[in-house]
Amino acid sequence: MMMALFLPVVKAQNEGQYSHFMYNRLSYNPAYAGSSGALSFTLLYNNQWMGLDLSAPTANIDPGKTPTNYLFSFDMPVSFLHGGLGLTLNSESIGYHNNTTINLDYAFRIYWGDGNLSAAVEANLYSFAFNTSNLYGSDAFTGDPTNPLSGTQDPSISGQDLSEFMFDVSTGLYYQVPGVYYVSLSVKNLLGSESSTLHWKNARTLYIMGGYEYTFPFNPSFRLKPSALIKSADFSVFQAEAAVLLDYDNFIWGGLGYRYRDAFTFLAGVSWKWLRVGVAYDLTTSKLGTFKSGRTFGSLELFVNGSFRIETSKRNPTVSRNTRFQL
Repeated sequence: MMMALFLPVVKAQNEGQYSHFMYNRLSYNPAYAGSSGALSFTLLYNNQWMGLDLSAPTANIDPGKTPTNYLFSFDMPVSFLHGGLGLTLNSESIGYHNNTTINLDYAFRIYWGDGNLSAAVEANLYSFAFNTSNLYGSDAFTGDPTNPLSGTQDPSISGQDLSEFMFDVSTGLYYQVPGVYYVSLSVKNLLGSESSTLHWKNARTLYIMGGYEYTFPFNPSFRLKPSALIKSADFSVFQAEAAVLLDYDNFIWGGLGYRYRDAFTFLAGVSWKWLRVGVAYDLTTSKLGTFKSGRTFGSLELFVNGSFRIETSKRNPTVSRNTRFQL
């Protein structure tokens, strides 16, 4: 993987891309924290564009990595805070970038009727690392297949390992009627923090998400769960995806999804007691896809979720006796 041009400032959407977005709502919206009413954790692994050939034109050069994401999230309701707390750790490797994000969430929740509404604030801590040792400018390419590189590198970046720590904040609103539907609206990176070291700027990213559960009246063991997600980076780049899952008795599910101009997604999973495990495969439809170019084998995602209900013991009512009336 070579780089021929540096832009003065690169605007980037820092959030990872996950096919299990319907089971990963906390990473998109901090207001989801504690909404399940349980102590919950989620693990996700996503390997995008498997099999993509990144071979360097000459030996002893690291060609970089295709996008690979690891995510861990945790949230729980906290009654005395009238809401919930959440934590998300996301690690991403792409090209010569290695980025780590830590999100800390607090959601305030109010209840009425069958539903509840939450509003949240999130602190975002970013660690960006950029290995420039294998970057060459266009003038370094000789055109000779036996000796493709002249060996000269841009002196301003040659041999440097650049890194930066950045801070940002995010917010969101989340409304749900449990077991029926949910609507989610959030904005990430409100400050649009910049790094002069990496020529990097956080993109303000809008997320709109929603989902619905339909129980078949003739067989309540089956439920249909459509969901959709719309993303916009600085209101200049948009992406939309949707999925439909069929769930049987909260035990096994499967479904299909589509990400606009990118991929068809196939999802399947199983639940057992407190544990939920799923897998997703993206059949890439862009020019990197199997059918159009044969460059990749698609993308693979693995998902694990654990959920523990917090049961509070009910105390017997305290009986107070007034000695004035004791006989």
